[in-house]
Amino acid sequence: MTRVRPLHLAAEIAPPPAGPAPGSAGTGPRTVAGTVALARLAEDAGLHFLTHDDSFARPGLDALAVLARIAPETRAIGLVPTVTTTHTEPFHVQAAVATLDWVSRGRAGWRVAVSPGADEARLFGRRPAPPAAELWQEASEAAEVARLLWDSWEDDAEIRDVATGRFVDRRKLHHVGFEGATFSVKGPSIVPRPPQGNPVVVVDATRPAARETAARHADVALIRASSPEEAAALRAELHRAARAHGRDPGLLRVLLTLTADLDARPGGPAALAGLVADWHGGGAVDGLHFVPAVPERDLPRFAAGVAGPLRDRGLFRTAHEGATLRDHLGLPRPVSQYAPKGADA
Repeated sequence: MTRVRPLHLAAEIAPPPAGPAPGSAGTGPRTVAGTVALARLAEDAGLHFLTHDDSFARPGLDALAVLARIAPETRAIGLVPTVTTTHTEPFHVQAAVATLDWVSRGRAGWRVAVSPGADEARLFGRRPAPPAAELWQEASEAAEVARLLWDSWEDDAEIRDVATGRFVDRRKLHHVGFEGATFSVKGPSIVPRPPQGNPVVVVDATRPAARETAARHADVALIRASSPEEAAALRAELHRAARAHGRDPGLLRVLLTLTADLDARPGGPAALAGLVADWHGGGAVDGLHFVPAVPERDLPRFAAGVAGPLRDRGLFRTAHEGATLRDHLGLPRPVSQYAPKGADA
């Protein structure tokens, strides 16, 4: 019997930048309880992970802090904040994402993003925003150094020996000695190696400037496409580029990002469920990243009208597999780059 290729579903949970539509269920400030309720609803529907968008130009709460607050209120769903690599320090970003992985017990990811706007640059007064290609080159280096720092503690570096007063075996801490075009990092990290080894890296590869970063570093690449043929071509392009970088393209998940108002979409949830089944079944994508126009209104309809029917058709899982986000996505836990040769993951 042929094994059905896993279908991965994810959703955006941040309020829309302009606020909810007038008269919608989400009108007014969202409370902590409301955000937690949305996360639990998505978790109960079996979604693999939630994203929370963020940028320096977007008013609202910090995405990483919001998902850290949600972590203890959920048990299985992955949590992926957007954190820009522009105007931030890679050492601090990786430590924050590693901390989220500890807080969530292995359910963290990081959506790598850049901040191209001149208005955002003026908030910091440090430098003008360079061209997109340079920003994504910097993002690629930030993702690379993050993995080095996550690996800079070997898995058994912590001793925690009360009798001798030794917390860590310093022989198992490693200086990464990274020298990039715009920054250098010595390391090691100040946070022990995360539960997943490396939290899941997500990159929106819709724009050509971001695809090289996705091919080199992403565990999940997000794309936008108007047809299954376009999506399949983008997926194939990303797989070829990943292979050229010495990666196994079978370990790169490619998800279609779709922004939708389920009230306005012809055919509504049923039609969306059909689209997901067709595109996934045809090999165009590995799943869907749903961006609801109004999360309070559209996410419940997505859970009931899209995830539910796909599950009924045997196309979507009935329970979370494993405990970590890597488990959910069928991705192995990577061995530390600094571990002795032959060490187990």
